[in-house]
Amino acid sequence: MIAWQTSATHTYTQKHNSFPVSFAMEKSSFSNMKLLMTECVSCVCVLGEYHPPPSPPTPGKEEGVPARRGSDGKLRGRKRVSDPAPPLDSDIERVFIWDLDETIIIFHSLLTGTFSSRFGKDSSKAVSLGLWMEEMIFNLADSRLFFNDLEECDQVHIDDVASDDNGQDLSTYNFGSDGFQSPAGAGSLCLGSGVHGGVDWMRKLAFRYRRVKEIYNTYKNNVGGLLGSPKREEWLQLRREMEVLTDLWLTQALKALALINSRPNCVNVLVTTTQLIPALSKVLLYGLGSAFPIENIYSATKTGKESCFERVSQRFGRRAVYVVIGDGAEEESVAKKKNMPFWRVSCRADLEALSHALELDYL
Repeated sequence: MIAWQTSATHTYTQKHNSFPVSFAMEKSSFSNMKLLMTECVSCVCVLGEYHPPPSPPTPGKEEGVPARRGSDGKLRGRKRVSDPAPPLDSDIERVFIWDLDETIIIFHSLLTGTFSSRFGKDSSKAVSLGLWMEEMIFNLADSRLFFNDLEECDQVHIDDVASDDNGQDLSTYNFGSDGFQSPAGAGSLCLGSGVHGGVDWMRKLAFRYRRVKEIYNTYKNNVGGLLGSPKREEWLQLRREMEVLTDLWLTQALKALALINSRPNCVNVLVTTTQLIPALSKVLLYGLGSAFPIENIYSATKTGKESCFERVSQRFGRRAVYVVIGDGAEEESVAKKKNMPFWRVSCRADLEALSHALELDYL
């Protein structure tokens, strides 16, 4: 009997292969279970040593199936192909709160040289790929996601200014000539705290976030269609080269995300310190759109992760169990403060162990 106890009020028991194995998932033993799972996988990760998988990655085809359209022609962003009728937030039993950089994706450590020095990779190649991805991230953010307009008007969540949207049809709306520009000191005006920069200006701001949401939902499973040729071919090549360099790090993260998404009452939530628009660009370019509905993505750039965790907890309720997955001290500290189990990702083996634990229903 496998028992997982995260607090005095949350205890889960499941049978696995009729073996009498017991796990008490208090904070003191959660790391022990994680260590056990890590020892079960073949990939051992220690400082300066990494054993890559025997076969190279072959990401060439784009993920998933295009998002479904409703009778009114609008895309329904919260629907997943595997789960056409997602449960209400109040019905969710387990919430997995993920960090993005250096947890699901490898990006910043390529630019700093940390990844190459730690795992014995070609440093010049790592930096080159990091710069290439950085260029693609900001090019997509600027050209399609209004980052030039929204950089100083960052939001925590895509719907934070939705109340200022009057629902106007945007099919023929000209964003380039509507006179919108970020005013000086706009950062203090755009936190969704009730301090507005004028009704007309806030409406135009809300239009932009609505269009970003539409673009994300339209292309989250067809990023190549959003990029167009020849950018699509460049993106596919970059994805392949990054997976080779990182020994299928992203592929392993996607496996864990897919296992969680396959469960009817579990959900993946992303909380990142990247600004919201570049974060959405990252999610799209790394092929994570099917794992994270846009409503499940939060930016902690201005408010910090503790505030975002609180929003997530309020959204899904106190009955849900929350598991935090990340590599940084901030998310670990907040998880400890809120008595949430924390799964540290320091290397690919930690992601493999996570997938193994999910497959065995330990999490």
